[in-house]
Amino acid sequence: MREGTLIGPIIIAIGLVMAGIAVAVVGALLQTADGSTELRLERNEAQTAQLRVQIDTLRSELRDAQAEMKRLAEEVALGATATPMSLGAAPMVLTPPLAEEEVHDGTEAMTEVMKLAKARFNKGITQPRNRIMLEILGVPRSTKTVNCSGVTQPHLKALLETRQVGPIRVTMLKPALESLERIVAQLKESEPDIHDALGTAGALCARLIRGSSTSWSNHSWGTAIDVKLQGRLDGFGDGGTQFGLLLLAELFNAEGWYWGATYNREDSMHFEVGVETLRDWQAEGKL
Repeated sequence: MREGTLIGPIIIAIGLVMAGIAVAVVGALLQTADGSTELRLERNEAQTAQLRVQIDTLRSELRDAQAEMKRLAEEVALGATATPMSLGAAPMVLTPPLAEEEVHDGTEAMTEVMKLAKARFNKGITQPRNRIMLEILGVPRSTKTVNCSGVTQPHLKALLETRQVGPIRVTMLKPALESLERIVAQLKESEPDIHDALGTAGALCARLIRGSSTSWSNHSWGTAIDVKLQGRLDGFGDGGTQFGLLLLAELFNAEGWYWGATYNREDSMHFEVGVETLRDWQAEGKL
């Protein structure tokens, strides 16, 4: 009886010890499992984030490709309506005459908002920051203002001129006006409808950038211009641009102007002389 009486507690004690060991092992396993699970979750989240970036990139490339296809289709359509021309004849004579509704559609196409393929523009052209502008042309005014004002710096003031450039009249830096005249002349030759629809929302305007107490707008030196088509301004910061501005931007880029469409907040109506062009003018003694 005595031996039988001891066996029970020993078995229970052994069971408790084994249970304690089991709990400890299970706890360790759970901690390990939790750690590995957390690690796997972190890896999955990182992979998911990478996939999302890739998807966003592909979506952007798709939008750019669609915009390019639409641009090419527009060019094909314009080419299909042109009659054969003899050498020296005026470009793109349309026949038969367009109906009133078709003219309206053409105007809409010019100002139709397209998705912007930013990588196509401003290649090799550097955006002119305030530091560069101040270094090359100096402070435009003796006093700061947030309102559109005139230039007071004597040297800069002597470099400014007002001219009629195609359908627009602007006041700008003289070499900028000469460059703009070449752009507008090329526009008249290649895209006469856009040339005739060209307008301006302002050029020379000495003031601080809105929201800043130190940085001057590039309009302050007469090296920037805002344009509009058919009297319509392109929407600011909407990620798109008027179709006509896409064609116009190619001409500005060819002359070394930077297009504001590639700003962090898209500003497609804005064009400004790039750093490389300013440096060239400086070297040539034009400034």
